[in-house]
Amino acid sequence: MFRKYINTGIAATIGCIGGVLVEKYRNQGDLIVHADASVVNSFKPTDDLLLPSNQIKPIPGENTTSRVSTIMKHGYPSFDSVRTYRNFVLSYDRRLRSANWVFEHLTPNSLEKNNSVSRKNCDFFEDQSIHPTFRARNTDFKSSGYDRGHLAPAGNYRSIQEEGCQTFILSNISPQVGVGFNRGVWNNLEKYVRYRARRSKNLWSVTGPLYLPRVEGGKKYVKYEVIGDRDVAVPTHFFKVLLIENETGEYELESYVIQNKAMDDNIPLKAFQVPIDSIERSAGFILFEKVPKNLLKSINSNNRLLENFQKSSTK
Repeated sequence: MFRKYINTGIAATIGCIGGVLVEKYRNQGDLIVHADASVVNSFKPTDDLLLPSNQIKPIPGENTTSRVSTIMKHGYPSFDSVRTYRNFVLSYDRRLRSANWVFEHLTPNSLEKNNSVSRKNCDFFEDQSIHPTFRARNTDFKSSGYDRGHLAPAGNYRSIQEEGCQTFILSNISPQVGVGFNRGVWNNLEKYVRYRARRSKNLWSVTGPLYLPRVEGGKKYVKYEVIGDRDVAVPTHFFKVLLIENETGEYELESYVIQNKAMDDNIPLKAFQVPIDSIERSAGFILFEKVPKNLLKSINSNNRLLENFQKSSTK
């Protein structure tokens, strides 16, 4: 009953569903995906191989397998080139040099701040687990006119320096318009996610790019820019879907799509809410499939926390 709305203005794009078995691509550092869903919860991150030595240190007592299981508790949208990191999991699209989706799990405790942690201590770096032919590089963004926009935001990880720095891996980065988007309305949405997570028991967030059609001469076309020598795709839009669990174990779902362009920072976030079906059809995968429907209390409903955040952010 919660997925009866259809947005006819958004067309389906490419996605894939399947199981996974991850193995190292010999001598080239890529990850090959085969069919075997039984290994999903046993993925091991390649943290210490991926991060520059000056940005990563072991975290005592870290249980990676348990952490990944928590982040992906409500289901994997797809299993194409899945990569696990300390606080986020992503699926990578080699063709577009960008993530298909990035999953996070936030709680009030995980958002605690350490004033000594600063993003100024972090540098953007290549994902060495991706074959060089298909990985984005910093030079692709240079003089492109686009920001290196985080999908899992560094601002979500302010308690440990190494955790914040890991979000600067380029597989977690997409070309975003700077002023008016990445440094404007999209930043407002990221702040709202943290605002909401601090007032919830658990919050799961999934973020990703979209390449949506537009009408020209009476026909629909999907057109997007590419940048750099590696032809990194510039998304036309970005989506973010939130699954929020309250203290009684009930869930709320909020889904947003924002065009990758400069716009007025004061546009209410409510204006960007869309039916989740429209995101799924365009992205090519199903989100939060394992959430019990009897516990899903609302979708894109009016809520006082969104209203309160909007009021406080405009003061």
